[in-house]
Amino acid sequence: MGFHESIFMHAKEATPIALFVYNRPYHTRRTIEALKQNILAEDSDLIVFSDAQKSEAEADAVCEVRTFIREIDGFKSVSLVERGANLGLARSIIDGVTTIVNKYGRIIVLEDDMVTSQYFLTYMNEALEKYAEDDRVVSIHGYVYPVKKSLPEAFFMRGADCWGWGTWSRGWACFNSDGQFLLDELKRRKLISAFDYNGSYPFSKMLEGQIKGINDSWAVRWYASAFLEDKLTLYPRRSLVHNIGNDNSGTHCGESAGMDVNLSSTAISLNNLKSVPSQEGRQAFEDFFRQEKMSLLGRLARKARALIRVVGR
Repeated sequence: MGFHESIFMHAKEATPIALFVYNRPYHTRRTIEALKQNILAEDSDLIVFSDAQKSEAEADAVCEVRTFIREIDGFKSVSLVERGANLGLARSIIDGVTTIVNKYGRIIVLEDDMVTSQYFLTYMNEALEKYAEDDRVVSIHGYVYPVKKSLPEAFFMRGADCWGWGTWSRGWACFNSDGQFLLDELKRRKLISAFDYNGSYPFSKMLEGQIKGINDSWAVRWYASAFLEDKLTLYPRRSLVHNIGNDNSGTHCGESAGMDVNLSSTAISLNNLKSVPSQEGRQAFEDFFRQEKMSLLGRLARKARALIRVVGR
């Protein structure tokens, strides 16, 4: 019996996929092409949420994306939700995820810059079925940072994440959109340091930025919501998602190769796995964040030195 077949002995049907797109036709096309290569693509319902343009300057790109998504095939079904007005990424995702989990009970979420391994849907569906009744587990995640330390085949971390993920209606019920409440609770419970991986990554500053309107991150609120509830997210040892949006093409991402990964060419085993937080995973993430911070500081210093040389000529 194949791995694909074994899943459907335990799951009634594949989890619906929500894909959020905007104005990047090239990225959207690559995301769909990779997703169609997944083993369970033909068994999956795909719902595409297309946000409307923020300004006339983006109208042509949004139109090109919509022309493409209207021709998507290779899935059990394809449904389109073309927004009549611009919601922005956060409102679009919050509304779309809420709608789908209320209707189907579970969801797999992708954005238009996430290229997946052919085993992504297999892993997501198996894990969503395996932990459906485990209240400690809030979500399943497909991306893992390119850490240098060895990791378990699959492992749990406290909180939630946002690059190729899935959850259930009970999991999404933890989401709190009130950034100020979340930040106040983190401070009240003296959890800021833990939330920021011992100061290695400024997640709390990102949350402060959301509160002040500097950014519109739904993801940091999702992380904070799950973290405060002491919930867990499952990660794979080998990444099943590669974000191709860190090329300065997106609304919320700059240009960086620090998060680039090689997609897993093999399936992820979920055998003999307990739903407890991984100390190995946490230390590996913390080390990675510190390494990235030093790398960024180095790049900024090199740019500053180059600028000084140019100005001094």
